Amino acid sequence: MLRRPFIRVFSTAFTLFEKSDAHYFLKAALVGVVVAGLATGFHSGVEILISHYASLRASLGTGLLSYAVAASLSAACVTGAYFLVARFAPEAAGSGIQEIEGAMEDKRPLNWMRVLVVKFFGGLLALGSGLVLGREGPTIHMGAMTAEALSTSQGLTPSDHKGLLAAGAAAGLAAAFNAPLAAILFIVEETRRQFPFGYRTYMAVIIASILSAAITEQLTRTGPPLQFDVAYLPVWTFPLLAILGVLLGVLGVFFNWALLTVMDFFQAIPRQAKWIPAMVVGAATGLLLAAFPEATGGGEDLIRDLIHTDFGISALLLLTVFRFAGVLFSYASGVPGGIFAPMLSIATCAGLAFGAISSELLVNVDSDFRAACAIAAMGGFFAASIRAPLVGVVLVMELTGAYSLIMPVLITCTAAALTAHQLGGRPIYEQLLARTLRLAGQAPDADTDKTPVQLGTRKS
Repeated sequence: MLRRPFIRVFSTAFTLFEKSDAHYFLKAALVGVVVAGLATGFHSGVEILISHYASLRASLGTGLLSYAVAASLSAACVTGAYFLVARFAPEAAGSGIQEIEGAMEDKRPLNWMRVLVVKFFGGLLALGSGLVLGREGPTIHMGAMTAEALSTSQGLTPSDHKGLLAAGAAAGLAAAFNAPLAAILFIVEETRRQFPFGYRTYMAVIIASILSAAITEQLTRTGPPLQFDVAYLPVWTFPLLAILGVLLGVLGVFFNWALLTVMDFFQAIPRQAKWIPAMVVGAATGLLLAAFPEATGGGEDLIRDLIHTDFGISALLLLTVFRFAGVLFSYASGVPGGIFAPMLSIATCAGLAFGAISSELLVNVDSDFRAACAIAAMGGFFAASIRAPLVGVVLVMELTGAYSLIMPVLITCTAAALTAHQLGGRPIYEQLLARTLRLAGQAPDADTDKTPVQLGTRKS
């Protein structure tokens, strides 16, 4: 007789717990833990493939055979990644951030299982082939899909569901760069239109980001990926950094336009031949791996080498052009991969070139200024293209540990964001989402550059 009342009491208590903050935060914590493990496995897989690929090329020497093998392998990997995406999960192409934003607007599908599998293995093939793409795009998308998988088992309000998606995306970014604060701010600035701000959802993002970064750091035994020790800059150099920001603002707007232009060019290719650009881009990447390896890959290791090595201005400008073109064609090929890391490497090259030119023109500029320009440029280019200046500042600080440069980086990011706005540039992921919806026959929201406060109350 006591059994039924006990079951009712237990059921009521469990129902109340399911709706409580503690249960929701537990879900967010689980998202952070799972994403950390998934991201670590993905990053390790990419490193293993790159290492084995490099060993194979080294064993073949520098002759014609080495070039042929490199071109063939990269072409096969990129083509395989393309077919994997095109056949099973077209929404897994690119970084996936626009897909997450579209899902939070209830305009894009959430096929979490297919996306997770395709993004993981397609990303391994694409990044392992040497394409100029970053690991952060796949981990952000996989993070959101992990959150979707963990949220479908229990009923959630639309607001809580979107909050978990954002928490998974933030956890993916935190794991990719070991930058939890930048990941949290990325949700604030980048998804300001879609993210349902509230105590529960905001804390969920924070919890997932912290756990993901902490566990990833413990598993990989790495601190800030690009640790640099740079002295404080004199105030008289700040106008130079503002000029650098203006130039990066122009470059950021041009980058966004160029990326969409190349994507539209590839889109116009007949359907039965769309795999050909992927194969060509892969083959070209393989040739560059053998002839000019600095122009390939995400660029994380390259950034460190660039700042610690005295490259000439011509070499820096040439590398900027190669990596700029590389990320455009790599991303447009339709395989999984992000643009954050390549953008940071492009900005480093451009910033070092600016610093070197300034050093030649101004006798009072010391060697620290050159490195400071590179670090500030990372944030500035990010702010101009993504249009998230605060994320650009914090991401650079967490990546480099160069907190003495917070004022110079802030100046460069502000100047870059203001310049991009004045030129009429729009955030790249906003443009990518609008393009995706247009191709799907849907209309994007109007007034997309406004915040939820400016737009009025949005339905969750």
